[in-house]
Amino acid sequence: MKKALIVSAVVLCAAALAWGGTVIFQKVYDRKCPNFSSSFELYVHPGMESAEVLDSILASGKVISPRSLRRTVSGLTEVKVGHYTLDSKSSSMYAARMLSHGWQTPVLLTLSGAIRSPKTLARKIGAQMLVDSAEVASFIYCEDSLLRYGMDTTRLFCMVIPDSYDIKWTASVRDIFDRFKKEHDAWWTKERKIAAEMQDLTPEEVSILASIVDGETRYVPEQPTIAGVYLNRLRCGMKLQADPTVAYCFGYTQNRILRRHLEVDSPYNTYMYAGLPPGPISCPPKSCLEAVLHPEDHSYLYFCADSQLNGKHVFAVSYKDHLDNARAFQKALTKRLKEKQNS
Repeated sequence: MKKALIVSAVVLCAAALAWGGTVIFQKVYDRKCPNFSSSFELYVHPGMESAEVLDSILASGKVISPRSLRRTVSGLTEVKVGHYTLDSKSSSMYAARMLSHGWQTPVLLTLSGAIRSPKTLARKIGAQMLVDSAEVASFIYCEDSLLRYGMDTTRLFCMVIPDSYDIKWTASVRDIFDRFKKEHDAWWTKERKIAAEMQDLTPEEVSILASIVDGETRYVPEQPTIAGVYLNRLRCGMKLQADPTVAYCFGYTQNRILRRHLEVDSPYNTYMYAGLPPGPISCPPKSCLEAVLHPEDHSYLYFCADSQLNGKHVFAVSYKDHLDNARAFQKALTKRLKEKQNS
């Protein structure tokens, strides 16, 4: 009997030690050992419970020990909304702490392509950030919101520079536009302001003219030449006569600008009104801003599409040469259209 009690005690001690060792191992593993095979991104949306977040992480197929992750994450009473990144160095405990403390990884908010209206800007932001595009649009069209930056809706695109911005996915609309303003101010260095003065332009006027250059071409090597044409026109008192400004008057709904479109009475119609329009007609990329700051030095006053139909332009000093270039383009275009109809 006594021997049996001793054996039972030994077995119980061994079991206790084994259990204790297992618990210690689990705690060490959960805290110290990497539990993910590779990096992946996780978005926690408003209203998600810890169980939903756990399922989302497990669904990635990159968890080495699901049990370890369940031990640390399933017990969380709260997970913070946000964008997170887990990698091959992350432990289960790190994942749990990251979610409970809101240790977010910034996302890249990228503004690229044609941004020709505040609504387009709002859609691009809403598609990449947690904020809704309607909320962004409401902010943009509220003059009180933009007064914070010394701007209004007309001059908004003077402040927003297309780029990729690393920012928290949960950032508010104000946070986002605060960032735009900060990057705008940083971009406009002393040297660039001096370059603007050399062209007899303010930074806002540079943005306005750059938006017109952007409307004429996305072919970067040509942008300084086109910027030079418009600066030459401004300096000699000639109207800009820029088709993109007329297209802006019609919300860019016209495939071609015809003579009747030039009669629209709008301060943006540079065929009717001299000088620059009241604000940018699009959100000009950095290449166009630099083109206006550092234009090509030439005597051209005119340009039209190249008769080679290659997306480039040909330039002229005299109106007569410009008409010759325009006729050559129209002839080439008509020929191509006929070839397409007959093919």
